[in-house]
Amino acid sequence: MTSQHQAEQLFHGVLADEYHFLERVCPAAADISRRVGEFVATWNGTPAAGALSALELGCGTGITTACLLGGRRDLRLLSVDNAPAMLRQARAAHATALAEGRLVLREADALSALGDLPDDSVDFVASAYTVHNFLSGYRHRVLTEVLRVLKPGGVFVNGDRYALDDPAAHLAATQDEVRGYFRVFLGEMNRPDLLEQWVVHLFSDESEEHIMRLTPALAEMAGLGYAEITRHFRDGVNALVSGIKPWR
Repeated sequence: MTSQHQAEQLFHGVLADEYHFLERVCPAAADISRRVGEFVATWNGTPAAGALSALELGCGTGITTACLLGGRRDLRLLSVDNAPAMLRQARAAHATALAEGRLVLREADALSALGDLPDDSVDFVASAYTVHNFLSGYRHRVLTEVLRVLKPGGVFVNGDRYALDDPAAHLAATQDEVRGYFRVFLGEMNRPDLLEQWVVHLFSDESEEHIMRLTPALAEMAGLGYAEITRHFRDGVNALVSGIKPWR
């Protein structure tokens, strides 16, 4: 069995090279990225002196990165991912922001990137469709480190796949998701290679070592010391959640 505390590289090959097809089978992912960007854009709880610092975990091809940068010009963003193929696409998509110094892209897994940051140094840690990919032990360590690097009053916002608490309802939703994969990748696109990769990836998401159910996930954040934990949005398995580092 895989160690629950290690970083994985789940996106490579055709899955990473043609990740844009995610929008065909999961249009909700783009909506979640938009919601993360809007949350950060409208957040006024952190007193700011100059630019706001933010860390994005798992930038992928840069979809959520665009939403974060587009939401506020005062944001200085470090975005990390451990998949080289995804980062190549993100660099191409965000050449202007990189040249302006508003964005830094770094190849690193989430825990390594967090470990390089000092205590109380970041206004926002943001993520979309990344944290659910983590093994449960690794995820716990990431959440612990996020709280450490946030400034007091800083916020963690995560738009993600949070499994339904009711196992039967979640199974039904997952079965519908698989049917959609077959309809799009096989019926509409005749891409059995993509069908295979996305079904295999879904098996990873649904494994006991990975699955992230909403109520236990919020309880885990509370146990670590996050305050004002809020579920802002929920539609099926898609949810937007935030938590704040308490003021001392």
